[in-house]
Amino acid sequence: MYRLGVLFLIAMEMITAGCGSSSSNGSSGNINGNWSASLTNADGTPAYKFTTTFTQSSNGSVSVTNFNFTSAGPCFSSYPSSDYTETGSFGLTGNFNGQVNGTFGMKITTNFASASNNALSLQGVVAGSTITGTWSATGLSGCTGNGSFTIQPSTAG
Repeated sequence: MYRLGVLFLIAMEMITAGCGSSSSNGSSGNINGNWSASLTNADGTPAYKFTTTFTQSSNGSVSVTNFNFTSAGPCFSSYPSSDYTETGSFGLTGNFNGQVNGTFGMKITTNFASASNNALSLQGVVAGSTITGTWSATGLSGCTGNGSFTIQPSTAG
């Protein structure tokens, strides 16, 4: 009976280790890797495109590296990546059928010497290997907007 109880506890620990918002090794889900994003304006016209590499930390934050606008407007141009600060967050849940779901947030801010910088904020959800949601831009005069986005795995980074 004692062995059966121990086996039951081990099985339960393995089951609950597969659930939750992040793993201790930062590799839960499929957020780690290269991604390509397409942002559209509220009227459906193209707004911005970028590529980046995401790496999830154990606390649910996302390290954003290799960031590059591949198609940008006047508020977020193809400046060197050092002209931007990127931060992200990711909350993950999943099941034993490989279905990954969760929340996603990202903010891209210009690093201009002026007191005002432009900010692009993305809020969305992860479903499998696709991240979708809404974005909004704030900043200098004329640098506002909003719309939707889709981010998918990419072979470039």
